[in-house]
Amino acid sequence: MSKDRTPIILDGDPGHDDAIAWVLAFAWPELEILGVSTVSGNAPIARTTRNMLQIMTLLGVRDIPLAQGAQRPIVGEMFTAASVHGDSGLDGPKLPEPKVGLCGLGAIELMAKLLGESAKPVMLVPIGPLTNIAGLLLAYPELKAKIAGVSMMGGGLLMGNWTPAAEFNILVDPEAAAIVFESGLPITMAGLDVTEKAYLRPDDFGRVRAVGGKVATIVADWLEYFYQFHKKLGYSGAPLHDAVAIVALIQPEILTIREVYVQVETQGEYCRGATVGDFFGRAGRTPNVKAIMDVDRAAFVDLIVEAVAKYRGGGERNA
Repeated sequence: MSKDRTPIILDGDPGHDDAIAWVLAFAWPELEILGVSTVSGNAPIARTTRNMLQIMTLLGVRDIPLAQGAQRPIVGEMFTAASVHGDSGLDGPKLPEPKVGLCGLGAIELMAKLLGESAKPVMLVPIGPLTNIAGLLLAYPELKAKIAGVSMMGGGLLMGNWTPAAEFNILVDPEAAAIVFESGLPITMAGLDVTEKAYLRPDDFGRVRAVGGKVATIVADWLEYFYQFHKKLGYSGAPLHDAVAIVALIQPEILTIREVYVQVETQGEYCRGATVGDFFGRAGRTPNVKAIMDVDRAAFVDLIVEAVAKYRGGGERNA
């Protein structure tokens, strides 16, 4: 393990913006990706797992363990975002058939193994529901010291998107989110407050497509598909929510961050899944979250274009 690289574990439910977030992560050599795992969310677990295998194949990832995670939340019934991402969770361009397979461990077991073997604390990067991360903390409390922190996409301090109060990733499994937010781990939260501003417009899609090659073409097609849903809602582009959790690791200077104490509502009839921020310190609690509130959109777009340019035409990452 290189001393000057940040070891991370990716966890998600791809998902168009999840997929592009992983394109961004694998393009950056400063990130040492130890493993990748899936969770139910945008689609059921079998589909998010197949999507992961196809994304890894597209990106030329051959040497990193891949694992399937939780198929349902800790409490309550599973629901998905097929209305946004399609039945597969990643509808749109045809992806290559998987040339990689699962490692044989479940997501929690793989994370525990990687944490135990790592010489450095590892950053967890969940961009879907937090079910796997909560499961890890419950099953392996002794490994908590090996976790450097959590850079996550989820929640919204000022808004929701699946209900007026709640963002999708948190609403799928509020109990898991509460466990993570109350864990004492350093948390960087890319919520809707910033991710709604991290969007690419159609002219930006053209910049991505102009890079050329398989990865750039598919990313541009994903953006086009994702935009069609958001266009009907009045958006001027396609928001790449999940990519902001990666940007927080590779170029935090383009983000505006505010420290705040955040709790997750698990009981409310109208506000279940809400991430409630104490902006004025009225609860008298020490902030537990670095909440990202804004992004330099032009610099964000440049990062996405730069990322796809780091892949060869056949899909392999640049050396």
